[in-house]
Amino acid sequence: MFERLRSAGLRPTRQRVALCNLIFGAGDRHLSAEELHDEAHRAGEPVSLATVYNTLHQFTDAGLVRPLSAEGQRTYFDTNTSDHFHFFVESDNTMIDIPDGAISVENIPAPPEGMEIVNIDVVVRVRRKREKTSLS
Repeated sequence: MFERLRSAGLRPTRQRVALCNLIFGAGDRHLSAEELHDEAHRAGEPVSLATVYNTLHQFTDAGLVRPLSAEGQRTYFDTNTSDHFHFFVESDNTMIDIPDGAISVENIPAPPEGMEIVNIDVVVRVRRKREKTSLS
């Protein structure tokens, strides 16, 4: 994790390394700052929620994670920074990657003059089907 932080231009402080281990130690995933804060405390890493937010934004600026908005004020951070889309499971407040090639984005308008398209986020909101009951 030291090298990952250094290669991203970040100084590997104790808290950054600890949060980096928590974020990337489980492979590709999506998590909120609040979830990471809870994980850090369960792992015995005493960090404030403000530190978690600051670190996630530093990781975003360094290209280590990708922010995703799905609901109101909550932002999720994706460890898979490649271009891909997501399902948002409303009942669980979780993100799931949509398989590559399942969605095609076409006919994107040209950006306003002096602007460039940086990224296109597609989040498909889903919920679990309700079981049908027979009314006999």
